[in-house]
Amino acid sequence: MKRDILSVLDMKNDLEELINFAMEVKKNPGKYSESLKQKSLAMIFEKPSTRTRTSFEVAMTQLGGHALYMNPKDLQLGRGETIEDTARVLSRFVNGIIYRAFDHNMMITLARNSTVPVINALDDYEHPAQILADLLTVKEKKGKLKGLKISFIGDGNNVARSLMFGCAIVGADFYLATPRGFELKNDDIEKAKSVAGNKSKIVITNDPVEAAKDADVIYTDVWVSMGEESQREEKEKIFRNYQINAELVKHAKKDYIFMHCLPAHRGLEVTGDVIDGPNSVVFDEAENRLHAQKAMLIRLLS
Repeated sequence: MKRDILSVLDMKNDLEELINFAMEVKKNPGKYSESLKQKSLAMIFEKPSTRTRTSFEVAMTQLGGHALYMNPKDLQLGRGETIEDTARVLSRFVNGIIYRAFDHNMMITLARNSTVPVINALDDYEHPAQILADLLTVKEKKGKLKGLKISFIGDGNNVARSLMFGCAIVGADFYLATPRGFELKNDDIEKAKSVAGNKSKIVITNDPVEAAKDADVIYTDVWVSMGEESQREEKEKIFRNYQINAELVKHAKKDYIFMHCLPAHRGLEVTGDVIDGPNSVVFDEAENRLHAQKAMLIRLLS
């Protein structure tokens, strides 16, 4: 039976196992160099990408397979073919599909009509591939996940939602600090709390200092997501007090790590001295996209 990963919650039963497998693949790349020999991956991107496109494409090559980059403008999808028909046709040619979409409903529709595995490569609701790499990075740096305080400070966006679900699964405490009105939806928070049970805390606050206090991990993302460019000026004013800077990170543990899914806007959501400082692991985190996605691809496609 085919398996899709559209949400971090689709890894609820094996997220830690996938993280451990990613560590194994990273240590022994040669062992897996023919894992996906003769396999092909379709990559549909409605939004621009640096890390996601490159890491998936390189992953397929290093696993012995082949990736095909597809811009909707170059597909019949851009001329009115339905997402349902696109899914059915691609399923006849390829072994898996990754999809970067504006709309999560399109992601669900593609997966429902595909007979091969579909991986969410980011949409307006979640970014599961990113979070697998993030938790891999945290485990490498901290040696564990359970019991850590992982704080996301900024916009309650798709990455924050996925990180919340990931923390709930692995037993890390998750703190989200956003301006009033930019929190995650209550339904999602309750979903995370039910997954976390007694293993970890899910705390939503409007106070960035509360989130930063004694944090093991401080994470942020851009304040203006792709597709929200018209809100740039307004959001930059609202989020000014949520910048990750030297003053805020003084509240974290001395050995905290700073994370950002990139691209970063230095001087906005984070200052240059933090992102380029000794506690920053953003480029290790970016590299781990490759290793995490190799693990994901092997599990789904082999």
